[in-house]
Amino acid sequence: MNPARRTHTVAVIGGGPAGLMATEVLSQAGVRVDVYDAMPSVGRKFLMAGKGGMNITHAEPFADFLTRYGAQKSHIEPLLNTFPPDALRDWIHGLGISTFVGTSNRVFPTDMKAAPLLRAWLHRLRENGVRFHMRHRWNGWNAQGALRFITPDGERLINTDAVVLALGGGSWPQLGSDGVWVKLLEQHGASVAPLRPSNCGFDIAWSTHFRERFVGEPLKSIAVTFADVRKQGECVITEHGIEGGLIYGLSAPIRDEIERSGSAVLYLDLLPDWSLQRVQTEVSHPRGSRSLTSHLQSRLGLKGVKANLLREALDTQQMNDAELLAGTIKALPLALIAARPLSEAISSAGGVTFESLDERLMLKRSPGTFCAGEMLDWEAPTGGYLLTACFASGRVAGSGALAWLKDQS
Repeated sequence: MNPARRTHTVAVIGGGPAGLMATEVLSQAGVRVDVYDAMPSVGRKFLMAGKGGMNITHAEPFADFLTRYGAQKSHIEPLLNTFPPDALRDWIHGLGISTFVGTSNRVFPTDMKAAPLLRAWLHRLRENGVRFHMRHRWNGWNAQGALRFITPDGERLINTDAVVLALGGGSWPQLGSDGVWVKLLEQHGASVAPLRPSNCGFDIAWSTHFRERFVGEPLKSIAVTFADVRKQGECVITEHGIEGGLIYGLSAPIRDEIERSGSAVLYLDLLPDWSLQRVQTEVSHPRGSRSLTSHLQSRLGLKGVKANLLREALDTQQMNDAELLAGTIKALPLALIAARPLSEAISSAGGVTFESLDERLMLKRSPGTFCAGEMLDWEAPTGGYLLTACFASGRVAGSGALAWLKDQS
């Protein structure tokens, strides 16, 4: 550790994975770091993400991993090259937390929990001299360049040598990522792409009957096709439409199509393991005095929410057209008319554009100010991709701030 560096102070604003990783890089190099967060404690969204099992990263080949970042792959790849998934796992192990690879190649802490990891990490940061300031909501800069914070005791002004902004996107605002920073940065000359929902559900104009009977019902063992991409899994019927892992994985192209055209059509395969010919054979089998409902259940196993989805798509006459019915079972059209609001989304797209940042993630028009995490203009599906890129961008921003401070000495 270089004692001279203790004369440098850096403010990290935002206590999620990106901010804490930048904090670690800086504090380990001997920089005095103060972390500010608007919430009563840090890592709230991180802990929420871990409630269903902390999916920290993904173990698929790195070349495939990179493709998950879509249009922003070229900007995310340099960040991930500095801290790829294997390095993230090694780092977690260094905190005393073991991990395992699940059947879907998703990587989890052995105990599936986020809290032990966060506790071990915060303990190490405090040992490095990091100071945490809660209930400090960042409110831009004053005319002299001091950071402005709204606190329970009134406004507080902070002068620092550099700042790392890791304020999150616009999803889960109740956990701190409310996107209020957008106007503050735009006023400071930064280019910010509009925040949009990602990994989100969508609205469908269900009939009143269907909505009242099937809200909350899971759709299991189905496949969806959109824009020639087919995925198999499950999702959930909601009051407003549909959501779940199968939908989240296609949410970006669906959202973009709705923005272009006003709606998007998704096709459900209710029997993905059956061929169309087999479905046609069973549908056409004589049913005698049995009702069509009983026929579909006995011959194809279709009942409940799946059977009633068919009645959402076809009228009575069409339901009795065996060829049309079979085709709809294998490709049932769902018209998605709107993405759910950003506040309901798992993550957000949009944010500070990479064109307004240098390779160190420093704002070109605001030397000494670095940005990291979900507030950058990128998106990725769930599966560990979001967290991995947040960690990597925090590491790059922290290293960038460190290099910039050295240049100023």
